[in-house]
Amino acid sequence: MPMWLSIVVRSLTALAVLFLMTRVLGKKQISQLSFFEYVLGITLGELAGFISTDIEAHFIHGFIAMLVWFVVPFLVEILTLKSGLLRHWFEGKGRIMIKNGKILEDNLKKERLTADELLEQLRGKSVFNMADVEFAVMETNGELSILLKKDKQPLTASQLGIKLVNEVEPQTVIIDGNYMDAPLSTLGLNRGWLNAELEKIGVTVENVFIGQVDAYQQLYVDLYDDKLQVPAPQSKALLLANMKKLQADLELFALSTRDKNAKQMYSANAARLDDLISGLKPALQG
Repeated sequence: MPMWLSIVVRSLTALAVLFLMTRVLGKKQISQLSFFEYVLGITLGELAGFISTDIEAHFIHGFIAMLVWFVVPFLVEILTLKSGLLRHWFEGKGRIMIKNGKILEDNLKKERLTADELLEQLRGKSVFNMADVEFAVMETNGELSILLKKDKQPLTASQLGIKLVNEVEPQTVIIDGNYMDAPLSTLGLNRGWLNAELEKIGVTVENVFIGQVDAYQQLYVDLYDDKLQVPAPQSKALLLANMKKLQADLELFALSTRDKNAKQMYSANAARLDDLISGLKPALQG
């Protein structure tokens, strides 16, 4: 076998084995790594390169080395799932850097972290004033987790007494000018509905790079031609306007009728519709 062909075969084999091992070891191998996982990734990569290019060495020897570096971490991972002591020994544990707004200098020294590096980590979390931090922990992957003081945290809807509705995942119904029938079916829609919506905004499916439909059946499109302006969906605003109009009509009927029973019926239904509008307004105005 020619040398170049041998290198190609060995490289493809090493790549396939490395990919398989990484898949089995889990997604942590491609996310932020612990020290142990960092060493493991470097070593497996070095062994794969050795197998690919060192044609004088036996391929099976390199494969056995890769297998050892795969089996041992795999067993360690299983053991650490069952033992907190082993997990802390192999992966380490978070260390408190700031507590009750006070920097713990001893812990900074243990992590070999300077004051400048701590401030840099804080700025990376959009915290520029150290006095705003109530609690901060250095995680095992080197990231700094921060809890701001109560008066420095952004307001939430619950603190303001605003009720919000849960958002439903939008479905991508057009990609590269092609219909995506499965997402359309998930929403209970079809191509006829989609074409009608496209006609309303004056575009064809071939001109759409990406099209998405939300839970309110509003179509959002991104066109190939960025200079073209597409009107924003108005389905929710139109529904809210129609509901308000209906409530106003019911109140008008209640005022104009002389029948006491009809007046009570119109007034009661207007009140129910008003409550319904109040509950749906956060969703329809979002």
